[in-house]
Amino acid sequence: MNEKKEFKPYIPAEKITPEFTLTSILMGILLAVVFGAANAYLGLRVGMTVSASIPAAVIAMGVIRVVMRKNSILESNMVQTVGSAGESVAAGAIFTLPALFLWAAEGRMDKPSLFEITLIALLGGLLGVIFMVPLRNALIVKEHGVLPYPEGSACAEVLLAGEEGGANATTVFAGMGFSALFKFIIDGLKVVPSEVSLKIKGYHGEIGTQIYPAVMSVGYICGPRISSYMFAGGVLSWLVLIPMIVLFGEQLVLYPGTEPIGEMFASGGASAIWSSYIRYIGAGALAAGGIISLIKSFPLIVRTFRDALKSMKGTSREEATRTSRDLGIGVVIVGIVAITVFIWLVPTIPVSLLGAVIVVVFGFFFATVSSRMVGLVGSSNNPVSGMAIATLLIATVILKVTGDGGIHGMQGAIAIGSIICIVAAIAGDTSQDLKTGYLLGATPKKQQIGELIGVVAASLAIGVTLYLLDKAWGFGSEQLAAPQATLMKMIIEGVMESNLPWALVFIGVSVAIVVEILGIPVLPFAIGVYLPVQLNACIMAGGLIRLAFDKMKGKEEEKKQIINDGILYCSGMIAGEGLVGIILAVLAIFGLDQLIDLSKYMNVPELVSSVGSLIVYALIILSLLKFSIWKKRK
Repeated sequence: MNEKKEFKPYIPAEKITPEFTLTSILMGILLAVVFGAANAYLGLRVGMTVSASIPAAVIAMGVIRVVMRKNSILESNMVQTVGSAGESVAAGAIFTLPALFLWAAEGRMDKPSLFEITLIALLGGLLGVIFMVPLRNALIVKEHGVLPYPEGSACAEVLLAGEEGGANATTVFAGMGFSALFKFIIDGLKVVPSEVSLKIKGYHGEIGTQIYPAVMSVGYICGPRISSYMFAGGVLSWLVLIPMIVLFGEQLVLYPGTEPIGEMFASGGASAIWSSYIRYIGAGALAAGGIISLIKSFPLIVRTFRDALKSMKGTSREEATRTSRDLGIGVVIVGIVAITVFIWLVPTIPVSLLGAVIVVVFGFFFATVSSRMVGLVGSSNNPVSGMAIATLLIATVILKVTGDGGIHGMQGAIAIGSIICIVAAIAGDTSQDLKTGYLLGATPKKQQIGELIGVVAASLAIGVTLYLLDKAWGFGSEQLAAPQATLMKMIIEGVMESNLPWALVFIGVSVAIVVEILGIPVLPFAIGVYLPVQLNACIMAGGLIRLAFDKMKGKEEEKKQIINDGILYCSGMIAGEGLVGIILAVLAIFGLDQLIDLSKYMNVPELVSSVGSLIVYALIILSLLKFSIWKKRK
């Protein structure tokens, strides 16, 4: 039995329907920019991004089927193909590129130009798409029935349930609207504090929660398991490690701190201890988690790479039906050669021609790994951070050994790491989109062109977004912690300058090893150690709501519909908060944020303001319930 030959897509190969149209491309570009900017903001705040494919598909269906009165499933698929590229470019870029802004803020280099950021994002994005052209036949077609590609298959199901497109699109737009309103009240008008904390007298720990809709939505989408791992990491940091550091080191001045720990805590509270010490422990845990995930995946990586290279033989001679037509191999080769030369010639990437070839080879290796990994375990579990950390370590060591040290070498290491990181993120997203297209009967060549268009649009948008956010608040600030980029910066500086507080880093590494031995996924736990507990608690609240939905009794189909409605509403909330975050950044740049800030007129006791915050948070949760479990259905 040959399952691959027997498979028949929803739209047969011999049937021609509208697909690559002006409407689908323009809508896709708009969504690529919107979801790219929203995910950049979210990732810089909480260190995680979420898939944009399903909300993009639902919005496309809502507009194309309901507003334009057209019945074209492949057109809707093209919109989500182009639109989801924005989220992947954002994910790859925000993990690395803000490090350049952090060095500029320290006066160690000039701020990177908009052109440089756009070019680095574009090179990585284009490489990621081009590498997936020969890999499509190997991983999507020949491995059909073996690699499930969960997000790609789920997106196909959403598009096939097209008769509900209008109602589902309403859910996404409602999430965007309510989230925008809540975000404007919290961070625009500043009527209530964005955070509620509980401090216990005589105990140096702290617990609390943020009240942001997007952060809670991350917990709902990721589910209770991932949320609980993150929260556990936060509890370890804020209720165990911080109290211990203050208790045992009250009179000590420990590097990298510059004053006695007791004085530091008295003036800045637990946050000061977190900033000076816990971040380095979290960085060690994150780095160890990334490397552990790669080591565990190594047999799979080697097997995938070998099988993919074997399967690629003869790909170009595949029978030329509509549903099996890829971009020509000549286009792929010319594209790879041109991008290799660009990497060599771009001043911000200080590598020789041989170095550029090595970057491209590494990129192809990680694109193969990324595509296989998301095919098995989904995009949420794709170890992009681990790949980026491994690449950064290797690149930094090579640059230092070859005499390219100092800030020039560090800048080059970040540029190389950025390209590899974006390649891995885009390859994972593209393979999910191609799986959706394979199930529906889309034309692969048109999808691949759509991905390239989405990458170009998102690359142009990501540079502007990073500049806006940096100008408004600055990376590494309370508003934009940029956890991954700060971690990458620490790693590069530690290798180049040997100035990391290694004792703290190795404590984090040891914590990661213990967690791995206990069978707990290291990366979400390590992110929890690294991030403030208030943010982790907000994510945990979303995870608990999802747990309650998962445990509901009743018909399985009805329960599944409620959970999916919640995912769509939360996807809308993430997009809505991200967009208002960008708007508030623009207002802050022009000094207009002070005009709408009402906090200066609200001189109320801390208890009253905390109650106000909790009321707003309760309303956010009630809005999620309204559009999921309490939603009226026909």
